[in-house]
Order: sequence, then C-alpha cells, then structure tokens
Amino acid sequence: MTSSANASAFPTLAELPGRPCPIAASLEVVGERWALLVVRELWMGSRQFGEIVRGTGAPRDRIAARLKVLERAGVVSRVQYQEAPPRFDYHLTESGRALIPVLESLLAWGREYAVPDDPDLHLSDAKHADRENR
Repeated sequence: MTSSANASAFPTLAELPGRPCPIAASLEVVGERWALLVVRELWMGSRQFGEIVRGTGAPRDRIAARLKVLERAGVVSRVQYQEAPPRFDYHLTESGRALIPVLESLLAWGREYAVPDDPDLHLSDAKHADRENR
C-alpha cells in the first residue's frame, strides 16, 4: 500500500503481532479466504456483485465485507453504473492487478499439490462451465 490513505486503514508493521514483515502486512489485506477469491473473480471478468458472489460461492455478506476491505486497501475500485437503486461494477486497480502473479502461482501450486488428480482443469474451463449453468 503506497498511499498514506490506504496505509492508515491498516496496522503498521510495528503494530502487527509476531514478526513484523511485508508478508504479514499483505495478509492483513488479502489473507482472508474470500479476499483472493474476489480478486480471482474480477481477474476472470466478473464485475457485478451477484457475479462475484456466484463465482466465489460465499455468502453475500462475506463478499460485501471483503469488497469494502479491498476497496479501502486500494485493491479494487467500484464504479456506479445505475443510480436508482444504486448499483456498482467492481474492477481491479493497479494494486489488484499486481496480485495476478500471486493467483497464477496459487493456481500452479493447487494443480500440483491440492488437486493433482485433475490437472487439466483451467480457470477458463471453470468459468465457461459456470456461465453455462446460469
């Protein structure tokens, strides 16, 4: 987090419990399970709240909370596309797009160690199957 507005929303390294380091600081922002799945959904092209909820499988209140934290941290931005009722699209910021290599690494690790029996499953396949099931 490079901006002082974003930095003030989260603990400083000195305020973190245990060994203060950038990994611990990063996990304050994206360490909760649904946070990286929200980033994944935005990376895959989901933009609206309902799409993000469907793609993650998380409860709506959890996704709403994660989106607020990610927006406050400067990882996502929201853009209003309808006034009544207010509706928003969500987008990855530069900071959010910088997490894509992290997701790609988790994807590779997951294929190798978490689901080695299904190495042919690709994110684009999962997204295509999800859209067909809607």
